[in-house]
Amino acid sequence: MGTWTAPSVIERELHEARAAGNWPGLLDVLARARLLVPQSRAFLDAHPTRVRPERTWFPQVQAHAYIAFTEGMLPAPTPDLVFDIASLDWFADCYPSGAVPYLAVNPGTPFEVFLPISPAHAASWKFHVERRPRDYTGLERDKVHALHLGGPLRGPVAFGLACGAHLSVRSGTFWNALAYHGQGYSLEREKLRESWGVTTREEWLGMTERLLTADVVSPVWEFALRVRVALAKEFAGPVDVEHWRHATASTLRANAERAAEPRLTPDGVTVARPRPTAEVEGEIAGLQRVIGRIARYEQRFRADGVLSGGAYVRSVEAWDFGRASQMARWGLGARFGSLEETERAVVRAGKACRLAYRSWEELSAGFVLGRCMQFDEEEFGHWYADMVTVHRELTNDPGSPWVNLPWG
Repeated sequence: MGTWTAPSVIERELHEARAAGNWPGLLDVLARARLLVPQSRAFLDAHPTRVRPERTWFPQVQAHAYIAFTEGMLPAPTPDLVFDIASLDWFADCYPSGAVPYLAVNPGTPFEVFLPISPAHAASWKFHVERRPRDYTGLERDKVHALHLGGPLRGPVAFGLACGAHLSVRSGTFWNALAYHGQGYSLEREKLRESWGVTTREEWLGMTERLLTADVVSPVWEFALRVRVALAKEFAGPVDVEHWRHATASTLRANAERAAEPRLTPDGVTVARPRPTAEVEGEIAGLQRVIGRIARYEQRFRADGVLSGGAYVRSVEAWDFGRASQMARWGLGARFGSLEETERAVVRAGKACRLAYRSWEELSAGFVLGRCMQFDEEEFGHWYADMVTVHRELTNDPGSPWVNLPWG
């Protein structure tokens, strides 16, 4: 078969099994794999809960076959052709013997395979499906997965994609798949609708821009962290929590006083009404609670290796920038945007991260804190534990972009 680079571990294992004539091993791989079926976008828009594989004639077997691709072999997204998720047992359940004689997996590639469709073969497929780990289809979650062919491994696009790698690793997707299909057109649209309220191109563009400008993350969290950064610069060293609390309260009171001072405008002198003392003191009390939460999370971060030594979180904007990198890809998978738009947004996300942080570890701590502040509520439950696992994978896996891409 000559020299050939498998796009991912899935295709490499299929290639090796086919070359060795190991058909049981090949079926084991396919039983674990996420298969994607080419579809007309117009058909899926009209029938969002249906998948209708097309019959295609293949001279290799002198017969028609249904087509399915593994994740690493999908072409770049185009407006009209989309892909929807399937699996080996789905084909076994949905297609009776005689309708179409073959399932063509990755046709036109060095390891294309034509699987006969019959009751006996369907029973064999299900046997291999039952051997896979429970509820496991696709790439393993909480592991670093990369495309070694068809995905950037160096340069600004790769860097921007790596800035969103927390969510790629957590979901078991290729961190560097710019030409993104995800779990298929229908599920990508459903994810954006249910988790983000995004149902149109305009909404996707607006949400992507908000994330790229850190307009979604809480400004209260960011304000508290920036007060500490200023103190650390001023005093050239660690900032005690009580000093941080006091400086934050003083800054809020001073801001409230300045806001009440007379101002010269084109219409003359404007006198602002002073803010009620109770309102200002309420904000101070709220920020003190935020500081307490941040300090407790950082203490746990140090125990679990997310922060080292006397390091602290400089900013939570990574929570937005990392999601912006992902949102750019999600919109492409849902066909709200083009590949070119996705690439521009990913590069912008990387540039924003470089301005806000000084290392992958700093970025990671900011992302994890933002996620925990939004979802975990100091329970240190799965929202926290999942991200600690992902952080460790990204900082230690030899194939991780954080290991292979320099920050500077």
